[in-house]
Amino acid sequence: MRLSSLLNTAVFPLLVAISGIISCSSQARAVTFSGNVNGSWEKPTAGSINTDPYYTGVDTKAFTWGDPTLFKDASANQLVFEGSPFSVDEGSLFKIGDLTYVNGTVLLGTSVESVPLNLNLSFDKPSELDQFFSYQFDLQNTPNLSDDPDLNADFVVVSQNDAKSNFVYNGDLYSLSLTGFSQDNGETNVNEFRVREGEKTTAAIYGQINKVYFSKTVPEPGFPIGLSLLGVYFIARRKARKVK
Repeated sequence: MRLSSLLNTAVFPLLVAISGIISCSSQARAVTFSGNVNGSWEKPTAGSINTDPYYTGVDTKAFTWGDPTLFKDASANQLVFEGSPFSVDEGSLFKIGDLTYVNGTVLLGTSVESVPLNLNLSFDKPSELDQFFSYQFDLQNTPNLSDDPDLNADFVVVSQNDAKSNFVYNGDLYSLSLTGFSQDNGETNVNEFRVREGEKTTAAIYGQINKVYFSKTVPEPGFPIGLSLLGVYFIARRKARKVK
């Protein structure tokens, strides 16, 4: 058997195998995550202008802030978080839970500037595990000096510096990002949740789980060997041509 025929017979399957390795390694293997979400509020940050902060609900799902007692029939501001069950593929948006915001009337100086939300994601798929995340929510309370109800609206914003947390599954690093608030089942997401004075509104918090990729890639086992054999193949072809 000539050398060229031998190489075609022995190496062609190797080239097919290497091609398969390259193809498989380039395709992202999406993971499906499912489970339930629970949440509770942490101790808030008062801020420099709030000299006499007043709040309740730390370590619960209902957080209130501000002292309304000087105003007749007034209530404090309140945020209530209700977690949701989920089943989502890696890279897709999903509902984390509902946030209900009550815009009350509070005494100046008794408010707070921000409050962290602790999220506990209890996964049941692909395996049972609990992951804990903390996200900072900035609270903007307006002084109600305008005749425009939209300008008097208070609002809550997820701090961009804290909008992402990481976790490890099966040796890979993933991130859970909060993408914003939605009131149309995730069709649109906004980074601010505004509520008019004296009103109560609910919006869903949406997020996304993504695999974290690094700039340096490590070849899969067997890949360097395949490249080495491929090099031997080309060297052998060059020698075969010289023999002819």
